Amino acid sequence: HRFESFPVERIPASLAGMSTRVPETDLGLSYEQRFEWGNVFGEVLRDASHNSRGTEWRLGAGTERRRGRLTLAPYFVLSARDARLNDYYYGVTAPEAAANRPAYQPGAGVNGTVGLNARYDLTDTWHFFAGVSATLWSSGVRKSPIVEDRVQLAAFGGLAYEFTPTPARDERIPLTFKVLHGRSTPCNLAPIMELRCRSINTEDRTTVDSFEVGRPFIESPHGWPVMIAWYAGLLRHEERGLQPDSWQLNGYLKAFYWGFPWSGRVRTRIGFGGGLSYAQRVPFVEARDQGIRGRNTSKLLQYVDPTIDVSVGDLIGSRELRETYFGLGVSHRSGIFGMAQIFDNVNGGSNYIYTYVEWRM
Repeated sequence: HRFESFPVERIPASLAGMSTRVPETDLGLSYEQRFEWGNVFGEVLRDASHNSRGTEWRLGAGTERRRGRLTLAPYFVLSARDARLNDYYYGVTAPEAAANRPAYQPGAGVNGTVGLNARYDLTDTWHFFAGVSATLWSSGVRKSPIVEDRVQLAAFGGLAYEFTPTPARDERIPLTFKVLHGRSTPCNLAPIMELRCRSINTEDRTTVDSFEVGRPFIESPHGWPVMIAWYAGLLRHEERGLQPDSWQLNGYLKAFYWGFPWSGRVRTRIGFGGGLSYAQRVPFVEARDQGIRGRNTSKLLQYVDPTIDVSVGDLIGSRELRETYFGLGVSHRSGIFGMAQIFDNVNGGSNYIYTYVEWRM
């Protein structure tokens, strides 16, 4: 994902009247060669979302040094960007020109970045991450009337928890398969989860069908009734002629809990998943609702998947079907209330209430 775009809210005067430049999704190839002193890597990225249709080539090198609990990793990167990429984000078209903003095309150029990443092991399981970098943009971009001519500084920090000791992978753990069918709902996610809203009576009557594959990577640790699994799914939007039908890719992690008093008789699981969703076309209900509110849309959004299900085997007394589940869930896409640039600062999304069957094989 390319973190370059115009602001959606609080637009500066220098960009007033210009068409909004949005983030784009890149596809590409990368290669890394490791040496005793460090590593050298190369990448080529191409816009796959058809915004800039530009290409970027990257060549970089880095090394890593450990001192006790601290690991330092300095690096540098050279980025060669073609004219289409730079012109889209930092150019001014003729219709956008103004008295203090002449038409301008920065053209192709090379950026240089130096940075330092660090990791500090607080404990065996908790780690602190941080990094700083400085980027000198090509002269063509720095001379643009909508760009400040200075070095771009960046920094980040965060905490990570590592599940250790890492258990040896049990190749006998079977895959999980899931099929679902759902319909759009006017309800928001929280009221659905609280059982205060469950209507699927909408004028559009759009539906979704999906097939997902998953695998647990943490299951019943210390005998606890919990599980964490990854899932990847291909979802089909049936738009009922309101717009062309389209596909959607979902990838997420999901936690389950089944420690209820009756689970010894009928295992009942509640699950909550979170990850990313990329739509081939913005779903109709999202485009419609965001249009009514005067808000923007994005193909890439956060994905949330809350569910509740019961063991089919426990219900009918079949041991062979104990790991087959029937349940209800919500397929939810949103932009985290407009707070995430990766989702183009989208504030809104869509919900589909669905039924599903999940089994292991």
